[in-house]
Amino acid sequence: MATLEDSFLADLDELSDNEAELDENNGDVGKEEEDVDMDMADLETLNYDDLDSVSKLQKSQRYVDIMLKVEEALRKDLDGSEKGTVLEDDPEYKLIVDCNQLSVDIENEIVIVHNFIKDKYKLKYQELESLVNHPIDYARVVKRIGNETDLTLVDLADLLPSAIIMVISVTASTTKGTALPEDVLQKVLEACDRALDLDSARKKVLEFVESKMGSIAPNLSTIVGSAVAAKLMGTAGGLSALAKMPACNVQVLGLKRKNLAGFSSATSQSRVGYLEQTEIFQSTPPGLRARASRLVAAKSTLAARVDATRGDPTGTSGKAFREEIRKKIEKWQEPPPARQPKPLPVPDSEPKKRRGGRRLRKMKERYAVTDMRKLANRMAFGTPEESSLGDGLGEGYGMLGQAGSNRLRVSSVPSKLKINAKVAKKLKERQYAGGATTSGLTSSLAFTPVQGIELCNPQQALGLGSGTQSTYFSESGTFSKLKKI
Repeated sequence: MATLEDSFLADLDELSDNEAELDENNGDVGKEEEDVDMDMADLETLNYDDLDSVSKLQKSQRYVDIMLKVEEALRKDLDGSEKGTVLEDDPEYKLIVDCNQLSVDIENEIVIVHNFIKDKYKLKYQELESLVNHPIDYARVVKRIGNETDLTLVDLADLLPSAIIMVISVTASTTKGTALPEDVLQKVLEACDRALDLDSARKKVLEFVESKMGSIAPNLSTIVGSAVAAKLMGTAGGLSALAKMPACNVQVLGLKRKNLAGFSSATSQSRVGYLEQTEIFQSTPPGLRARASRLVAAKSTLAARVDATRGDPTGTSGKAFREEIRKKIEKWQEPPPARQPKPLPVPDSEPKKRRGGRRLRKMKERYAVTDMRKLANRMAFGTPEESSLGDGLGEGYGMLGQAGSNRLRVSSVPSKLKINAKVAKKLKERQYAGGATTSGLTSSLAFTPVQGIELCNPQQALGLGSGTQSTYFSESGTFSKLKKI
């Protein structure tokens, strides 16, 4: 059994262990604070005025290796030593995938360099970045202008449209910017050269991928062409990424924000990216290009999914999709069918079938025009008709009463209505019963020699006495007496 002294010593040991752990934790926290301080020191020592500190892609070993392989592959293609189908285990296929990823990195690097140029050149011409949106065009314009204040001496006709050039010249005359120092100008020009070099490298990568599109994505290349297919894959980040995209996103891949400089946007194509460079889009009438771009984007997505799964290396599905697109666009361009005059129906030579039978005959007899109404509807020539109010006022009577009398006379014509069999039988029985009880030759007047004419009962003369005249007891009979037994 542990004593009180042993338990006290155990508590002291636990306290010493906890103090050691706290010291270790404090040491770790101190190290973390030192690391944070070192990171902040690195950020402070980072010079954003130096282009190499913000743009590091061109000096990376990955960029150099891929560009060497691309240039070597392009030289082989020029020599004519080109392979047929590129499989996934082929090193060339891996190079194509790396090129797609590198093209995305180059796009991001161009954006970084573009921001660097804007940050430095806004001291000279701040409004230029809102007038020229594309990074490469902006770098070319900045390199061409430099520190020049009079833009009428700078030729920008081969870089920008005339409307944008006019707006840039007018805005430059009213800008509040000042000339850049010589060292800042050199950094800006160096950044412009780097942006142009990155753009040329991106074009080489896309050219290499375009040359291999027939073996990588034959169905997609059949629909949109090898150049557009390479741009779509490069922007999306590969064939697999393009296959996972919905059609609405494929439609806007490569979309550039256009600055119309205050002009109307009615003629500008909106929501269309690289697909506007396809042959199908260019050959479609302007009124149907929006529908055509949606259709091409949908079929391109299906073709990319077929190519991503290597479902049809021969490109037959792509040809079928392209033919379907062509037929639909031709169907849209067809004029609506002319409205044909509707001929009259052929008259029927046979008489129409009419309902007959007892029910129809009864209905006709029930609603038939009476003779009185027929006479009222007729008028005699040269004879005024009688009316209910006289002098032609009220309801006219037609030929009723035209014989000279003032009464409405109707010729007695036997009715054509048939009486029900039960009603006819009852009438016949009543007629027979009335004839049997009372004769038409009997009379209640009697001629007697005593009184002359007197009233009498004809039934009494026939010997048919009534019940009131006959007695209950017999006139000749007597009462009988019964004896008691």
